[in-house]
Parts: sequence; structure tokens; C-alpha cells
Amino acid sequence: MSDALPSLFSLLPIIVVGVFLVGLRWSAARAMPMAYVTSVAVAYFYWRVDAAQIAAATVNGLVITSTLLFIIFGAILLLNTMRQSGGLAVIRSGFTNISCDRRVQVILIAWLFGSFIEGSAGFGTPAAVCVPLLVGLGFPPKAAVVSGMMIQCTPVSFGAVGTPILVGVAKGLDGSPGVAEFASGRGLANWAELLPIIGWKVALLHAIIGTLIPLILVSMMTGLFGKGRSYREGLQLWKFAIFAGLSMTIPYALIAYLLGPEFPSLIGALVGLAIVVPAARRGFLIPDGPAWDFAESSTWDASFHGTTEMTLSDPPAGLSLVKAWAPYWVIAALLVMSRLPALGIGAWTKSFGIPGDPTVLANLFGSNVSVAPVQPLYLPGTVFLIACLFAAILHRMTVPAMKVAVQDSAKMILLASAALVFTVPMVQVFIHSSGGAAGLSSMPDELAAGVAAFSGSAWPLFASLIGGLGAFVAGSNTISNMMFSGFQFSVAEKIGADPTWIVALQAVGGAAGNVICVHNVVAACAVVGLVGREGEVIRATARVFVYYIAGAALLGWLVVGVG
Repeated sequence: MSDALPSLFSLLPIIVVGVFLVGLRWSAARAMPMAYVTSVAVAYFYWRVDAAQIAAATVNGLVITSTLLFIIFGAILLLNTMRQSGGLAVIRSGFTNISCDRRVQVILIAWLFGSFIEGSAGFGTPAAVCVPLLVGLGFPPKAAVVSGMMIQCTPVSFGAVGTPILVGVAKGLDGSPGVAEFASGRGLANWAELLPIIGWKVALLHAIIGTLIPLILVSMMTGLFGKGRSYREGLQLWKFAIFAGLSMTIPYALIAYLLGPEFPSLIGALVGLAIVVPAARRGFLIPDGPAWDFAESSTWDASFHGTTEMTLSDPPAGLSLVKAWAPYWVIAALLVMSRLPALGIGAWTKSFGIPGDPTVLANLFGSNVSVAPVQPLYLPGTVFLIACLFAAILHRMTVPAMKVAVQDSAKMILLASAALVFTVPMVQVFIHSSGGAAGLSSMPDELAAGVAAFSGSAWPLFASLIGGLGAFVAGSNTISNMMFSGFQFSVAEKIGADPTWIVALQAVGGAAGNVICVHNVVAACAVVGLVGREGEVIRATARVFVYYIAGAALLGWLVVGVG
């Protein structure tokens, strides 16, 4: 029993989040301080981590929080700018011309456009872009947040131009003699040549599981937020939903096989948009009958509403659909340009850091925690601000309208800060818990080791779950892959399984964990005034997480064949 105690104690912060945020439906602003205190107490009293290291991890968390708040503010400001300029009203009309059916609209915006933004920027940016866009089109704020979070699974492994694979998995495997020996045994020149192989297997698993996400998306939307709360109304769109799923996942998998991990989500989503938008306009595979819509907003359940009223200003004369969409395409273009290494723009923007000397925050307080400089020009928040300025000029906004947009955004960002200032430091304390006097590995490693000891040769059934829990806590598929890829590779070799498949399961699970990640949900809720309702959102999106992890576990068991 004593061997299991580290794993059980490492679960305590996660249990606190589950019980208070999801089970008791406390707001993140109330639940996350308790999770932070639990994480600190476990680190200090059981792991016996030095107080200086806990303080350094907390400071690192607060620095990361500042970057998240900057991104959220940019997203909120873009929403309010587009509201005040009349751009959202024009976009809403444009989507009505494609299809009045809300089920079709959510597939186009959340699944396809959201996947494109994920492929460009990653790190929760799709919710910051797509959730307010859905609200502006007339979706209930809670439905918009749930929809925006649900799709953050399939495209995530190749988000930010492949960062979870090229950085997360790569750093997780780097320096391992076992990995180098395995690659050499396969006739590869170096271990890094395993990354495209792992990426292709990740894409194949995602393509099989993720093709049903659009159908699950529309079914949950109609079942949870429709007039009659009928899942059947979503299932009626099954032909179009599966068509939209395949339109993205087939090119997505082909790109992973042919080009590697950088472009599957980016190009797959663009191809999907090029196929599905004309099809939707022609009514292809859309059932006959009246278009599906929400009830009148005055009859919505009180929990569907946010704290801010979403009113759209009338567009000025001459504001075309092309001009209305232009700020979003500016965002997409800048994100892609700054994330493609070949262009060198990303390296230039990263060169401007705060503080300028990265050694200032290295080994903070004498600990092994180093705080990375903030790179404001590289953050999506700066891209959002540029898009806001572009929209204000292109849409000919008045100064009073711009002032209202800024004031409304400043009020909304304050509500998100209370939860995030505890959420992210809790994560950092959890991750940076190694090196204590107890001689234990970090909490994530002890948790994974406990599950591995319990599962034995059945590990393929649990590999994706570990990846998902890592992303749930850390808020990032990339960080989850960094933490666990090496561990997953080692376990696979011990049980005689193909390590590349097990690491692929880790990456798929890490992507699925994003749909229930606390700070991503906090950010999405803050953008549309749903602060305090994070637990309700996670209760809904947890169904997608369970589906994805179960699907990955089954495929892992079938493919790896250990037993």
C-alpha cells in the first residue's frame, strides 16, 4: 500500500478540482484556490519540496497567467470591436446566406474554422476566436463555449504548426538512450526521424476517432440547448456531419503521412472548408424541412446566458462581407506567418522578451524552476490587438464606439483573473514537485507510474488516459507530451509493445484532455461573460473526453495487441 501512496497523494489536487468545480459546481474562482492550497500542501508536507521551489513555481504560474490574460483581453476586445463596428452583424447575415441551420453553422465555425485556427496558433486560441463569433451569430453563450471546447481534440495534436509533436514529444524523448537505440534498430539515422512516424500514427488515430466529432457536436448542441432538448434533432444531420468530419480528417491524415506533423490541422481544415462551405450552400446532405434554430433568447434557460448582453450594432453603409471577415483572416495570416519557421518572423518576434536577459529569472530563488521571459510580440494577444486596430480603421469606427469596446473589455477581463491567478500556479506547483527531500519524482510522474504498475501488460488501455490527465492539469497537449512521452516509451518497451504506438496514444490522449482543461474553459467562459460557470461547461465536455479516451484505448488495444 505504501508504494501506492505517492500516486494517491498526487491525485488529491485533481480530486479537489473534480469534486468542487465539476461535482458541486463551484465557480473556478472558488474551487481553484482550494486546488492550489491542496497542491502546495501535498508538495510541502508529503513530497517535502523546499518552500523556495514552491514559491518559484507559483511565480512562474503567475507569469503564465499574465500572458493568458493578455490573450483573453485581445479576444474580448476583438469581439467588442466587431460588435461596435457592425462587422458581426454582416458576418451573421453571411452565414444565414450559407445556411440558416444552426447545426450547419456550428460545424463550419467550431469544427472547420476552429481547427484551422488551432493549426495556426494552438494554445486555446480557437475558443478565443470562435466562441465569441458563435455568440455574435445568436448562439447562447453557454452553447458557444461548450461547442468551442468540444472540438479542441482532433486538431490539437498538430496545433501551432505541429508544436505538440515537434516540441512536446521531441523534448519528452530527447536524451533517452533507449529511444536512440530503438531508432538505430529500425535503421534510422537518428531518433528525431521517429517524430514523423509517431505523427502519422497520431493522425491515423485521430482521423478514426475524430470523424464523429461534428456529429457529437451537433447532437449535444440540440440535446442540451435546443427547444425540445432532443439529441435526435442533431442526429438527423448525420450524413452532413460525417461528410464534414471526413472532409477534414481524410486530408488531415494524408498531410501527416506525406508532409509530417506541421500542417495536418492547418491544411486539413482549409481543405475541409473548401469542400463543406459550397456543399452547405447547396444544401448537400442536409435533410429537408425547416432549418434548426434555438428558441427565442427570452425563453432560454437562465444558465444559457452570460453576464454581458450581446447586442450587435448596425453595419455602416458599404461594409461588405469581405471587409467584415477581413480582421479574422488577418488573424489567421499573422498566426500562420509567425509560426512558420522558414519565414523567420516568429524568431524575430520571440527575440523581444520581458525581461530582455533570460538569465535574470533562471533558477528563481535558488530553485530548479526557471521562468521564461514573456514574448509579447509572439503572443496571439498581440495579433488580436492588431486585428482590432485593422477592424477599427477598415470598418470606419468612431472614437466613442472604440472607447466603449475598450471599456467593456476591461470590465470582462477582471472577472477571469480571479480564477486564473490560482489555476495556473496550481499546475506549476504540481509539475515542479520533483527534487524534494522525500526523494520522489514529480507528481505527474508518480501518478503515471502508479497507473502503469496497476495496469501491467494492459497499458495500451491506459496510455491515452495518462496523456489526457496531463493535459487536464497542465492545460497543454505540448506539456503533457513533454512530461510523459519518455515514460510512455519506457513502459512500452517493458511490456513488449511498439513504443511509437504508445507515444501516439499519449499524444492523442493529451489532445483530448484539452476539452476539459480548466484554464482553457476559464478563458473561453471569460470571453463571453460566463465566468463562474466553468464546472457546468466541463460537465458537458467531459462526455467528449470519455468518448475520445475510450476510442483511443480500444484502438490502442487492437493495434498494439498486447495481452
